[in-house]
Amino acid sequence: MYSKLSHYSDKREHGMPRILLAEDDELVAETVADALRLAKYEVEIVENGLEAEACLKDSLYDIAILDRGLPEKDGLEVLENYRASGGTMPILILTGKTTIENRVEGLETGADDYICKPFAMDELLARVRSLLRRPQPLMTNEVQIGGLKIDLQRGTVSRDGEPAISLLAKEIALLEFLLRNRGKYFTAIEILNKVWASESDSTEDAVRQCFVRLRKKIDKPGEDSLIKTNRNMGYMIE
Repeated sequence: MYSKLSHYSDKREHGMPRILLAEDDELVAETVADALRLAKYEVEIVENGLEAEACLKDSLYDIAILDRGLPEKDGLEVLENYRASGGTMPILILTGKTTIENRVEGLETGADDYICKPFAMDELLARVRSLLRRPQPLMTNEVQIGGLKIDLQRGTVSRDGEPAISLLAKEIALLEFLLRNRGKYFTAIEILNKVWASESDSTEDAVRQCFVRLRKKIDKPGEDSLIKTNRNMGYMIE
């Protein structure tokens, strides 16, 4: 039997990329999963399309690897349904079909990448790393988190129908970065390099002060902050 994580959302480690692997060939699944785990990824294996579709609805993963020929529901059908529902997670398709037409079909269905069996494990790992580096798109300029409404285009936030509060440009950039990478911690130096990249004279203290201002604007007095802080791992929005 496959080695699965029965309570995946409870057992995952903060900061470790989470991968859904849907593959009905047990030997292939365990071989790929072992390589991914050695590369410091957390992996859950499912063996048919219905399980894969159910897992994708939970949005617990950073990337999904789907075998095209899954039983019960084809991998491309799972992919097509996921994209139709608004899912934006990077998805890599594994397949034994090697024709150009098959690859085009997979990409046009919504796959971010496509790799044919048999494949070199180093190539698979390289493609996973490449997909994880891509910034995830926000589907809309308006984001709702609990009672907080964030309008990235107008640069405003409002909570529970209260008058909107304007954000400074850097506060908007910081908030958008965290939203694009929800569930992942970033240290002050990592945020400095990604959000303040064009400002060579900026410091980690500038990042911290921006968080202070942003929290004053978006958090509700007496409630936990929307932005979580871990002393060793940094900042994130769940």
